[in-house]
Amino acid sequence: MGRPHEVARHVVTAADEATVRRLAENTTARGIPLKVFVPAPTLKAWLPPGWALLDGDAACMAARLSAVEAPPRLPHGYRLRCWDRAGVTRAVVRAADGSFAARGQIAVTGPTAVVDQVETHAAHQRRGLGRVVMGTLAEAATRQGARAAVLGATEEGRTLYEAVGWQMVAPLTAAVREAGDARPVPAPAGRR
Repeated sequence: MGRPHEVARHVVTAADEATVRRLAENTTARGIPLKVFVPAPTLKAWLPPGWALLDGDAACMAARLSAVEAPPRLPHGYRLRCWDRAGVTRAVVRAADGSFAARGQIAVTGPTAVVDQVETHAAHQRRGLGRVVMGTLAEAATRQGARAAVLGATEEGRTLYEAVGWQMVAPLTAAVREAGDARPVPAPAGRR
């Protein structure tokens, strides 16, 4: 995931109780979210002891990239930087003083792209920066051949995504192993 507090995550696209239980029982490290396309009460019932639901009412959203709003002009005083690395296009907006204002990333996986890590710093919200980031990412993915995209939206982010052409397709619930219940991660063979 490229973030110190989230090094990995499991996203279960074909959710059933047996698959979720098996994955949860075999996830021994703390802090690795398990995300499933089911309502929160369903996931809670499927999880073994030691797991807690994460806060928020998230959703899986999708869009035809041709229907996503083009990026508006960047407000005065902000700078946008985009770059590609390892198949991921990143967009970062900085304020005039160089501080972080907004960001997001998109990875093209054939005709579909996946948007992730979209955020706007609280001090820079309500200025259209999220629209700039989303439109920029959609244009980048379209240039790379993608026709559609998906993302996991927080309740807060859902308003922005719907405003620029995205639609909810399924609930998305996340859980993590609770701190007090973590089992030690077994050492790889030959390294004991």
